[in-house]
Amino acid sequence: MPRDARYVHTNLIARDWRALARFYEEVFGCVRVPPERDYAGPALEAGTGVAGARLAGVHLRLPGHGDDGPTLEVFQYSETSEAAPEGTRAVNRPGFGHLAFAVASVPEARAEVLARGGGAVGKVVTLPTPAGDRVTWCYVTDPEGNAIELQSWA
Repeated sequence: MPRDARYVHTNLIARDWRALARFYEEVFGCVRVPPERDYAGPALEAGTGVAGARLAGVHLRLPGHGDDGPTLEVFQYSETSEAAPEGTRAVNRPGFGHLAFAVASVPEARAEVLARGGGAVGKVVTLPTPAGDRVTWCYVTDPEGNAIELQSWA
């Protein structure tokens, strides 16, 4: 493991970075970290492996970790790849596994996500954990279909 490693950000490739950033700001209280980014050129092409790469976007400070906490990097490529050859991962393909947010009330947070253009994936459930705790959670999606887990522990 690299010494002095520190988690910095999660990157989310968007179809409309401005709308998606606004969703995370309004629903979860993420805060923009200026400046907005707008990258292009040979170094970006070489680093991404994407010919003609151009991307723009913003970093959003995730809630609950202060001014030095990790960010959600919401970027949009001028051209995205919906599919990559078998066994490869195109860096400009939209999506990831899921983001998780701890919330006071999962049903209320779910309702807010749905009211702002997100979607429902499953139902709100409460499960016991092996440690004897209980977690109430559900999956929803942001307006672009990326999965979000909402959770509350008791």
